[in-house]
Amino acid sequence: MIARRSTLAIAAALFLATGTAHAQNMQTFRDSSGRTIGTATKSGNTTVFRDSSGRTTGTATTDKSGTTVFRDSSGRTTGTTSRR
Repeated sequence: MIARRSTLAIAAALFLATGTAHAQNMQTFRDSSGRTIGTATKSGNTTVFRDSSGRTTGTATTDKSGTTVFRDSSGRTTGTTSRR
């Protein structure tokens, strides 16, 4: 489970970094066997992450100064990052 979360966190960071360069607003994440393990849907400044069952697993919201706040499915802050 930890490895899956780490993989999703890395994928999320890449999605946020490249999200504005792509016209699509949804990214599907797959494991090494090609099975869907989750999705990320971007709307405005917020990305919602869902598991393979469609349950929300967390969000990432970026403010105007470039600070991104990551929250779990309960809304608790799990991390932040900022552009420098």
